[in-house]
Amino acid sequence: MSKKLPDTTSTTVHTLPTLPGQADRLLRELEWKVIRRLDGLLQGDYRTLMRGSGLDLADLREYQPHDDVRHIDWNVTARLNIPHVRVFTEDREMSAWFLLDLSPSINFGPQGNAKRDILTGFVAVLSRLLTRHGNRVGAILYGAGNAPARAVDAVLPPRNSRAHVLHLVHRLLTPPAPATGTSKPGGGATELHRLLQTGLANLRRRSTVFVVSDFISAPGWEKPLAQLAQRHDVVAVRLLDPLELELPDVGLITLRDAESGEQLQVDTHDAGFRRRFARLAAEREAVLREGLTRAGADTLELCTDDDLVDALLRFMDLRQRRVRTSRAAPSRAADPAQHAA
Repeated sequence: MSKKLPDTTSTTVHTLPTLPGQADRLLRELEWKVIRRLDGLLQGDYRTLMRGSGLDLADLREYQPHDDVRHIDWNVTARLNIPHVRVFTEDREMSAWFLLDLSPSINFGPQGNAKRDILTGFVAVLSRLLTRHGNRVGAILYGAGNAPARAVDAVLPPRNSRAHVLHLVHRLLTPPAPATGTSKPGGGATELHRLLQTGLANLRRRSTVFVVSDFISAPGWEKPLAQLAQRHDVVAVRLLDPLELELPDVGLITLRDAESGEQLQVDTHDAGFRRRFARLAAEREAVLREGLTRAGADTLELCTDDDLVDALLRFMDLRQRRVRTSRAAPSRAADPAQHAA
């Protein structure tokens, strides 16, 4: 039986206010502090954010070793008597979707920089980067309510306006309604497969899909994530905090599992307990990463002590390497020199 990692949400919850105009202020701040820096570092190149559904002819050039022979333009080759290949650019007219896990465990983290804050900043910046280039952005929100069985809270259809991004950010800044009736404090365990299955049902056209979660969930999410990755270009954005991997020596504390509401008093001064905690965390890490790898999705880790610009640059590099790999594989297979050898 797998054990859940203890969660200290009871002492580190960051309550996100919803003052009038807060979404607009946050977006303006991110545009000034993050997007402007990214514009300077990326020099306007956002092409690796999304993969298009079509190709446009951009240029012709001489054939080079490892080029895909299927791209040879035989008319130009015959006319010039030198092999030439077509160079394509990808069509960017497509949608991006954010599948967002807003369950209680993402409230964990330092004041002002909890996992929920990281999620909000990442979604706001990426949404604005995409929509200002004409791409549409949609979102599916899961786990923000306090029903005994967590479910999808909202499906926001894709649009490409700044007002739409503001509406999404406002939803992310809105704290969940207080629990009512006899529901448990944690509202029940997170079932991430519900979010992924809703994505499978609603995403008809091929899209770029960002699954943003800490992946602290009941089992069963691996299969729908793999099915989603077969139909769409999926990026698993994993949220984490260093305290989920290793506990500091701070004496006697009370830990609360945000998913179930269960509390446990532990002595972190006990070195043996800290070693057991780290071992269980490492085991969970290994299982989680194996599941993400099997699903076939790109993975980006966002830590609560990360700089958002650095994290987004890592994401750009991840996408560039994936594009190079996907293009090189068929080219090598079709290389005439390799067949001759």
